[in-house]
Amino acid sequence: MTKFLRKTLVFVSFICFFNSSQAQEIKIRFIGNCGLHMTDGQSNIYIDFPYKSGAHKYMEYNKAEIDSIKENSVFIFTHRHADHYSKKILKKLQGKKIDPSNIFELRSLSDLVTNFNITAFKTEHKVYGIPFKHYSYLITWHDKKIYFSGDTGDLEEISKLKDIDWAFVNPWLYMNAQNKEISIDAKNFGMYHLYPDQKIYGKIPTNLLILNKQGEIIKIPY
Repeated sequence: MTKFLRKTLVFVSFICFFNSSQAQEIKIRFIGNCGLHMTDGQSNIYIDFPYKSGAHKYMEYNKAEIDSIKENSVFIFTHRHADHYSKKILKKLQGKKIDPSNIFELRSLSDLVTNFNITAFKTEHKVYGIPFKHYSYLITWHDKKIYFSGDTGDLEEISKLKDIDWAFVNPWLYMNAQNKEISIDAKNFGMYHLYPDQKIYGKIPTNLLILNKQGEIIKIPY
């Protein structure tokens, strides 16, 4: 084998290795409650995180989660209840922060994140009959559609959407859809916002992932 051919093979091998290590995928890590960290390797987006650890007897998390938050991330919140949102922690962090109080600023995210679009849906959320400002979101990132219900059980908006790749929904919304025989057009579901010891009984569909294991990772190739 000539020296030139050996160098060419080494170069091609390096290119192949580099390309394989830069996988084109959206990685979603479940932190707890409705808290998720999403990244495509360049941008970092947190949904309903940081929240107050253990609020309302929901999931706790290790302080290392806060320490590991990426710099200049985007933080998006469905609403400002303590099991979804912590003003105390958030004010110490740098980055773009969106919640129902400044929902109009969503349009600026497409300038910060590549190949990204987000649509907000005003959805119902009541506690003991008292309504609270609440939004659910559909993110389209690298042409993948990802839906986040937050705390709503409202089916009106999600039932209109088509070809969702992943729908992250709470148990009462999912059960509500089944009981009312309303179809949700999603390839996959992630059921989140469970209590630490909550069990889901019955037959689990193959396209439904029960998010009761903190640190679970979902990969969406694009």
